[in-house]
Amino acid sequence: MASDHLAGDTVPASKGSEDPAVRRVRDAVGRLADERVDHRFRGLPPDADGLTVGELAAQRRNLFTGGFTTPVLTLSAERLAHNLTLMETYAERHGLSFAPHGKTSMAPQLFARQLEHGAWGITLAVPHQVRVARAFGVPRVLLANEVVDAPALTWLAAELAADPGFRFICYVDSVRGVELMDAVLKEAVPPPGGTPRPVDVVVELAAGDGARTGARTEAECRAVADAVAAVGTLRLVGVAGYEGEVPNAEPDRVRDWLRRLTALLVDFDEAGLFGGSGLDEIVLSAGGSAWFDSVAQVFAELPGLSLPVRKLLRSGAYVSHDDGHYRHVTPFNRVPEEGALHPAFRLWAQVVSRPSPDQAFLNAGKRDAAYDLDLPEAQVVRAAGGSGATERPATAVAVEKLSDQHAWLRTGAQAGLRVGDWVGLGLSHPCTSFDKWALIPVTEADGTVTDYVRTFF
Repeated sequence: MASDHLAGDTVPASKGSEDPAVRRVRDAVGRLADERVDHRFRGLPPDADGLTVGELAAQRRNLFTGGFTTPVLTLSAERLAHNLTLMETYAERHGLSFAPHGKTSMAPQLFARQLEHGAWGITLAVPHQVRVARAFGVPRVLLANEVVDAPALTWLAAELAADPGFRFICYVDSVRGVELMDAVLKEAVPPPGGTPRPVDVVVELAAGDGARTGARTEAECRAVADAVAAVGTLRLVGVAGYEGEVPNAEPDRVRDWLRRLTALLVDFDEAGLFGGSGLDEIVLSAGGSAWFDSVAQVFAELPGLSLPVRKLLRSGAYVSHDDGHYRHVTPFNRVPEEGALHPAFRLWAQVVSRPSPDQAFLNAGKRDAAYDLDLPEAQVVRAAGGSGATERPATAVAVEKLSDQHAWLRTGAQAGLRVGDWVGLGLSHPCTSFDKWALIPVTEADGTVTDYVRTFF
C-alpha cells in the first residue's frame, strides 16, 4: 500500500507536567491530603486519628519510632522514583507511548506521577476502575477488556459526550460483543449540552489457543472489525493483545505472536478499515511486565501505514516491581544495559510468638501480604528497642506458609529472633499487594515517612 508516512512513524505522547490535563490530575489528587486519618487505615499511629493525611505527612514521622503499628506496608520513596524514571526513559528510547496498567496499583497519586513521567494515559481492566480514574481527571484511558455491561456503557457514553477532551479506547473480541455495545449505545442519551461520540475500540487478538480473551484467528478478528464498521456507535482505531498469555512463552514464541499482531494491523490498514472515520492516528498496543523488550523489538519493525501509529505499551508492575515473580522475569534481566527495576514494597511485621528454636510467628498473614504467586521473603530484622535499633540481614529466617493473620517462619541457629523484633518482608506480585492496603506510607531510606498513597480497589 502506498504511504506518505515513514516506516515506524509514531505519535508522541504529551510531555508530562507540560500537559494541562496532567496538571488537573495533580490538583485533583492533591485533595486526597484532606482526608481524615482514622480506624479505616491499618498501621497508622493511633494518636494520629483526626489529623488529615496532609497534616500527618507534614510531621515526617519515623516508621519505627513514630507510633506506627504492625503490620504496616510501605513503599520506598527512592525506589518508586527510580522505577518511574527508568520506564519513562525506556519508552522514549524505543519510540513507544506508555499507558501503564493501573489495575496494578489503583492509586490516583501514582497515576498522576506516571502521567508526569510522560505516560500517554492509564490502562485499566473494568469499568469501575475507569470511574475512579475519571473522578481524578485522568484524560486518556485504555480499557483492556470488552465492555458489555449496559449501565457502564450508558455512563461511558455520557462521560464521552460531556468531555470532548476525554480519550477512551476499549477492546472488542466478538461480533456478539459489538452487537451488545451497539444496542446500549444507540439508546444512550447525552447530558444537556453534550455531543454524542462513538466509542473507540481496538480488536483484540488472542495469544493462542487456550489463552485468555481475544479472537482466536485473524479471520475472526476481521469479522469483528467488519461488525464495528457496520455500526455508528463504535469506531475502529487499531488492534491490541497481551503477549503474556502466549502458551509456553519464550522469546521466539512471543515475538512470533507479536508479528501476527502487527501483521493484522497492516492487513486492516490495507483493507481501508481506518479510513473515512476522522482518525488522525492508529493504535497498536501490547506489553505486560514480562516481555516488553520483545514488544519494543517487534513494534520497531512495523512498516509505514496510512496514518501515524501510536505504539502503546501497557506494562504496569514496574511502578513498585516486586521481590518475587517479576524480579525473575523482567526484560531488564535479559537486557541489563537497559537498567534495572528496584522492588519498592516492604511489609513490616513483628515477631509475636517464638515457641521453639526453629520456629517463629509474625503478625502478618494472607490478609496483609501478597501470596498468590510467591510467599513473602524475610529480608531484614530490626531489633525491638526504639530509636537505637539497627537493621541486620534476616539470616536463617524463611517464610514457609501463611495463615490469615500469621506468617510461619522457619528459623536456623543464626536467626537470633526475639519476640517483639520487626521483620521486613519482600513481597511478590504488586497487583495483590496494593489491593490489600487503602493508605500506604511512603518512606525514605532512614524510615522517615514523607507521604501516603491512597488506593481504590
